Amino acid sequence: MRAHGLSPNKRLGQNFLADPNIVRRIVQEADVSGALVVEVGAGTGTLTAALASEAEFVVAYELDRGLVDLLADTVGHLANVDVRQADAAEVDFSDELDGYPWSMVANLPYNVGTGIILDVLRHAPSIERLVVMVQSEVADRLLSEPGSRTYGLPSVVAGLHATGRRLFSVPPQVFEPAPRVGSAVVLLNRISSPPYAERAMEIAGAGFGQRRKMLRRSLASLMTDPSAILDAAGVDPTARAEQLTPMDYVAIARAEENP
Repeated sequence: MRAHGLSPNKRLGQNFLADPNIVRRIVQEADVSGALVVEVGAGTGTLTAALASEAEFVVAYELDRGLVDLLADTVGHLANVDVRQADAAEVDFSDELDGYPWSMVANLPYNVGTGIILDVLRHAPSIERLVVMVQSEVADRLLSEPGSRTYGLPSVVAGLHATGRRLFSVPPQVFEPAPRVGSAVVLLNRISSPPYAERAMEIAGAGFGQRRKMLRRSLASLMTDPSAILDAAGVDPTARAEQLTPMDYVAIARAEENP
């Protein structure tokens, strides 16, 4: 980066992974042999090159123009790498990848990581798995169970579209610059979402938007008789949002559609 006159951009959430052992472990866990892989936030190309050594093809997105020029030096010679300058939060992956099955493997920028994960789970049905590094608290929110302090809308969205687990934790000192918080690598294997999933997420969003209220009150803005619908779904109207499983929200959406 110094050779290119660059330094990490805090506004873009740039924290570059500088430990080759962690890079190797991510690639090993991702198991991308022969796969089409998308990397978001390619940075200096450290993970990009490691993925290219295993995958059939790597599409690497990078927003920072300076880093795109740097990537031309570090991975431009690799025939199976396509570096694209774009804001991945705005990319329609289904359109860009022509519907081919693909995996996402990335050290996601902290400021957009959660949104990208939830968006591809909801809107990119061809994705097969994600192996991504995120802040530890984001990993907790994605993988939380009902009743836990970190259980929320991201947990419901992830639970409706994937099975997941935390692969390993990553300390701050392996990044440049070192963030103030720990990170974790998580695995999300895409599953077929159930019917009514979109409405279920809307209902969950309303519930968690007023999570201290009972559902019969927090859902009043979405439906005319929440208590009756909750009863029909087999859900206690006095329950709160964090007590319901993702499939409980599906049951509510189904009961609403079929009173």
